[in-house]
Amino acid sequence: MGISPMQLVIILVIVTLIFGTKKLRNMGGDLGGAVKGFKKAMKDENATLTKKTSIDVIKSKPEKTDETVTNVTFQNVD
Repeated sequence: MGISPMQLVIILVIVTLIFGTKKLRNMGGDLGGAVKGFKKAMKDENATLTKKTSIDVIKSKPEKTDETVTNVTFQNVD
């Protein structure tokens, strides 16, 4: 019980007749651009979080004390 390849071909033909090849090509390009933009935004966000976390650790260094930080762990909170 699933969709056979013949049913997929029939659905593809019907969709092509309804929308036309030019509109489907444009929709595919728009979808691809949206996925690329999403991936880029995720990379930029991760880089920003990593950079911000590093800066926060440097700024939180104790001033004028004899204490030394020996172990620092980072936890990614989503």
